[in-house]
Amino acid sequence: MKQMPLQERPRERLLRAGPEALSSAELVSIILSTGVRGETALSLAGTVLRVFGGLRGIAAASTRDLAGHKGIGLAKAVRLKAAVELGRRIMTLEPEELLQVNGPRDVAGLLMGEMRYLDREHFKVVLLNAKHRVMDVVTVSVGCLDSSLVHPREVFKECLRRNSACIILVHNHPSGDPTPSAEDIAITRRLTSSGLILGIDVLDHIIVGDNRYSSLKELGLMASVSAPSAGAASWHEAGAAPVACVAGRENASCDS
Repeated sequence: MKQMPLQERPRERLLRAGPEALSSAELVSIILSTGVRGETALSLAGTVLRVFGGLRGIAAASTRDLAGHKGIGLAKAVRLKAAVELGRRIMTLEPEELLQVNGPRDVAGLLMGEMRYLDREHFKVVLLNAKHRVMDVVTVSVGCLDSSLVHPREVFKECLRRNSACIILVHNHPSGDPTPSAEDIAITRRLTSSGLILGIDVLDHIIVGDNRYSSLKELGLMASVSAPSAGAASWHEAGAAPVACVAGRENASCDS
């Protein structure tokens, strides 16, 4: 393996191009880690695949049978069987029942307890699938909210990696007053435009205060830059007061 150019070695190729770009022999060689005298890990991996009849044969073989092959031994056989078992467990995982959000109140209820007492502004992105089920909540920045901290690249990076269908922006106002500022509105419109280019709907921007929240969608402050997609159109707009409480009271004090 040392004679192979560094950039062409399986581990380096995986780092550069991702695991899907590697052959089965290359992936097995990474698990084996080392070869034997006169045979590289990649060559040994190819031999093992051939002798045992491919990946299916390796999966069916016992640890003892694998360990008995020249150059494998017990340690390598155990690693191979562990990798096979992990793959089997992934294939048998039950689908997770993800939380579904249908409107701003659902999102505020999800994050209010975590964000209402924060002493600095935290900007988060709620990743949703096509059915508006929450895939994850990602923190993008901590500190005063401005366009230099909340860059579209950082906001959408995880969305693209996770293949999220749409997102909701959320940040808190440490003052407890969730009334949107001019900067909040400008950032929202910038990110909405960026999402349009990437094909990711920005459904709303929720601002969290002390047991109160505001929705820029409900306030009509998310200027439409295109016709809404089906996902965006199904996002509920309550058309309520400028500031609402998680518990549903619409007066501006809303003290808990």
